[in-house]
Amino acid sequence: MSDRIEFLPEQWLEQRPPRYQGQRLGSRYLTMQDGTRIAIDVHLPGREPSDEAFPVVAFFTPYYRRMKLTPGAPADLEDCPNIAVFRSLLLSRGYALVAVDVRGSGASFGVRTGLRSPKERSDYLEIVEWVNAQPWCNGSIGVTGISYLGAAADFTASWAHPAVKAIVPHSAVWDTWSNQLYPGGVMCRRLVKEYGNLMDALDDDAAEDRDKFPYFKGEHYAGPAPVDDDPDERLLKAALEEHKANFDMADFVHQFTFRDRPLHTDPDFTSAIISPYHYANREADQQTAVYTVSGWMDGHYAKGAALRYLWQQNPRKRLMLGAWDHGGRSGASPYRNDSAPQSKPLAETLRFFDEHLMGLDTGLANEPPVHYYTVGEERWKSASQWPPAEMRWQTLYFQSGQGLSSEAPEAFDAADRYTGDYTCGTGNQSRYNRLYAQNVERYYSDWDGRDQRMLCYNTAPLETDMELTGHPVVRLHLKSDTQDCALFVYIEEVDVEGRATYVTEGVFRALHRRIAESHPNLPTLGPNHSFNERDARYLIPGEYSEIAFDLLPTSWLFKAGHRLRVAIALADRDHFSRIPDGVMPTIEVSRSQTRASAIELPLVPRA
Repeated sequence: MSDRIEFLPEQWLEQRPPRYQGQRLGSRYLTMQDGTRIAIDVHLPGREPSDEAFPVVAFFTPYYRRMKLTPGAPADLEDCPNIAVFRSLLLSRGYALVAVDVRGSGASFGVRTGLRSPKERSDYLEIVEWVNAQPWCNGSIGVTGISYLGAAADFTASWAHPAVKAIVPHSAVWDTWSNQLYPGGVMCRRLVKEYGNLMDALDDDAAEDRDKFPYFKGEHYAGPAPVDDDPDERLLKAALEEHKANFDMADFVHQFTFRDRPLHTDPDFTSAIISPYHYANREADQQTAVYTVSGWMDGHYAKGAALRYLWQQNPRKRLMLGAWDHGGRSGASPYRNDSAPQSKPLAETLRFFDEHLMGLDTGLANEPPVHYYTVGEERWKSASQWPPAEMRWQTLYFQSGQGLSSEAPEAFDAADRYTGDYTCGTGNQSRYNRLYAQNVERYYSDWDGRDQRMLCYNTAPLETDMELTGHPVVRLHLKSDTQDCALFVYIEEVDVEGRATYVTEGVFRALHRRIAESHPNLPTLGPNHSFNERDARYLIPGEYSEIAFDLLPTSWLFKAGHRLRVAIALADRDHFSRIPDGVMPTIEVSRSQTRASAIELPLVPRA
């Protein structure tokens, strides 16, 4: 059962006031087994020398472990923007921190051969073993961070090292291919382009290009900080020179058209190699407690969070899904201005590490493992599982006159014809923009009217409030005049004045429609698709096919008197590749007795 609760992890901070003032910061190179030198920072609590040993939290980042500041920079200027919120939270409360430039980035030597590589994962183990052997480490190690750093926590835990007792991946993929690069099999083209530009700017230490991204912009930022034993920055310059051989993001991603398709130059390097699920194993699951954190507007990462949580069997696992975006930097509820969305995830991060690294009784063991936020009701809830046990499915069928109802269609042969429009898009206040390190303050505030170029179906005004919590599923019976197409399906809430509010979406490439088993470490959230090349099937123009897929999870309260709308498009010009490129498909969506297109909604009964 889910319970409506006062979820106030911030209260734990009141019981854990800071104990240490200042820090002792040192940096050095660690040499890996293959000879590559990796730059690390060690932050120890307190200013005075001490023999005290601490639990350690590690961060593995390609985004500079620390910035070099120009002469004359303000004394209070943050030089660790990548980990600052965690440092402020943890260091003063008795945790040592280790921040690492992953190989091929920052001040580290080496080459990045892909978006996370097996060698990089091996580095994590070597660094953990080094940290565990240091006198300032008490034998308890955690790993955390946002996005890339969160996935690095998964990779580190997969080694099942006995010292790695807990990780907290924030906004992190489980399957890099479908959670980040190819959601539903459609390439997130703008992410590939913009993220590639960001990494090129960082790897090349190109200040002018780096300043295009708000997180890394600053007149006093002068690239990655050198280690202590490199005062003349000779080693830093040599490391940056090696980075020129780093992989090209666009060239790399374009080779992974299918989940199982390898790189042209390496038949063993598929998208699985860069995905946490590939390395997940039961020994590590039993060894390490995991708290997964994501949000409703967190790209497709909330689906990754659900996949990670559902795969795990460790009874200490936990899941938090909030009304925020990638990294919890902005609130995502249109009904509430949340000025500090990170407060709960950060407080829970401390509490989780206190429980499993410090050995404190935080009360976590007495709480349900799942916390989620219902938009519209503006309330946190807890549950014993995800999706909540009391969730019930309701099917709404497409009807004539753009209707949507629970009555099965009676027509023997009925369909709606729709020609796609490549001007359809979701804009620059979408769930995707934060993934490109772009600021978004109000999500989908410009959504109303975007569905005018889409095929829409509407319910009658709702008689009572309706809570949608979980992963909706759409089942389309359609035919197309092309052999392939991309489907973008949106759920909206339409108020009494006809204004539409974005709720969630699903993306899917038609040739992946065949129901087929995927990897055993990828739990089922809806109709199962392997996305492997052997299971791809082109459409036969003019013939009906059933295409069923899950939409991104949410928890949303639809108000009585409002309508639920399903909107279907064949393009999102702002973020995704066009399929097929250069030809706009025309589809027919069936709503007949034998081919009844519908949306299946996971609803939680209202008290």
